[in-house]
Amino acid sequence: MTAISKSLSTGLCLLMIAAVAAGCGRRSSLETPYQASVREARDARKTGEKVPEPQKPEKNKPFILDPLIE
Repeated sequence: MTAISKSLSTGLCLLMIAAVAAGCGRRSSLETPYQASVREARDARKTGEKVPEPQKPEKNKPFILDPLIE
């Protein structure tokens, strides 16, 4: 094995390991800003802080990229 092919195969191996490691993880459900503010308000009330009530969003407006996350 020449030095170039050895370093190339090592580089490709490291690249594949990085790609596999980047794909690992746990996917959870997406949280809307309204849901996040409700959760934060609930947590703040438990600690005794005063927070304004979260406002519901007006209407769900579809976006062209929505099918990618559904």
